[in-house]
Amino acid sequence: MERACFIIEIKPGMEGEYERRHEAVWPDLLAVLSDSGVRNYTLFRRGTMVVAYCECHPSVAESFGRIGGADVNSRWSKWFEDVIERLTDSDGNLLWAAEVWHQDLSPQ
Repeated sequence: MERACFIIEIKPGMEGEYERRHEAVWPDLLAVLSDSGVRNYTLFRRGTMVVAYCECHPSVAESFGRIGGADVNSRWSKWFEDVIERLTDSDGNLLWAAEVWHQDLSPQ
């Protein structure tokens, strides 16, 4: 398992719309995420910046490779074009954040 984190920049004034569209994520997109090995996918928003975190099984490359090839992912991305300011760098790569530190806590 690998952890992944990336940044999404929302267009100013579209914060509410971004959240509204996530109130009912499409079931077929959720299925692709699950089938691609993505677990614990979480979005955190502060102003127009969204921090996305997920755990990928067995790896980030394999999980995101599967997601990238899914039609539903293309449709979801297209639906968000009017909301998202920036999701990738000039080479088309997600705006990845490097993991600096992690601690696993065992249940007590």
